[in-house]
Amino acid sequence: MAVSKLSKPTVYLLDSFHPSAESFCRENFNAIFPGEPEHANWRQNAQYILVKGSWVTADDIDVSPNLRAIGKQGVSIDKIDSSACARRGIKILNTPGANSGTVAELVLALAMGVTRQTSSIASRQAQGYAVPKETCSGQTLHGKSIGIVGMGHIGKAVARIFRGAFNSPVIAYDPFLPVDAWQDIPHTRASTIDDLLRDSDIITLHVPLTSDNKDMVSLPQFKLMKKNAILLNADRDGIVNEADLEVAMSEKMIWGAALDAPEEEPPTKEIYGRLWELGVMSTPHIGSATSATQAITGLTAAKRLLEFAQNHNPLGA
Repeated sequence: MAVSKLSKPTVYLLDSFHPSAESFCRENFNAIFPGEPEHANWRQNAQYILVKGSWVTADDIDVSPNLRAIGKQGVSIDKIDSSACARRGIKILNTPGANSGTVAELVLALAMGVTRQTSSIASRQAQGYAVPKETCSGQTLHGKSIGIVGMGHIGKAVARIFRGAFNSPVIAYDPFLPVDAWQDIPHTRASTIDDLLRDSDIITLHVPLTSDNKDMVSLPQFKLMKKNAILLNADRDGIVNEADLEVAMSEKMIWGAALDAPEEEPPTKEIYGRLWELGVMSTPHIGSATSATQAITGLTAAKRLLEFAQNHNPLGA
């Protein structure tokens, strides 16, 4: 139900959102959209902002004296200076779990694309080459173990999909969750990431990028993996050292890889051509790029921001 006009808080939308999320904002906020004259004044005036892909830097925070809360579509807050927000007591309201099923579906698509070489086969055919089936040789996924780094919402959804689709043994690693996590999913809990890398046929990464885990998977880690291992990164750029991935693929340390979180978005032939030649799949961070997920995550962020505004500033702003 919409709030009354007099009590509507004001929100500045820094990005374009799904039409349903924008409609919700128009109904429940005094919504200021990109392109409107007042939008340029968001740093001076905004108490509440809604973002999807825009950066909110420490400088932005420093010159935003009225800012109280940021609604963030999606789980990642990499582009928001959380330290600057914490110093000011500015709340960041993201949407963990809202996109977990969709991202897990993409992990499945990437795994199948790499193992059955569908991306490279389709690309060669589109370029006019005939690709005889006798020249194609992939891997079977059924029964292959999947190592999941990061036992959050997405990791859990991935575990369920691979167990259901391929009867995959699940190996999980997350130093931040209690030992009794995932009691409803049969799995082996790895004590170190090295153990997971050694034992897994497929490795999928679902951790936030921090200073501690940048280049988490580099040459030493590739050397630990099985020769037939497949690495999937559908989470954050910077977790995989891409130069070392090129070495690992060139020297056949691993069998294949797919990146939905390339360091360059969108990936270009100039930067990723060699990885593509080596069989690495890449997509431009499309884990949440479905209409339904964009609607859910955008609405969830807007609703969380409205709830905060009503609870902390009931007379509106």
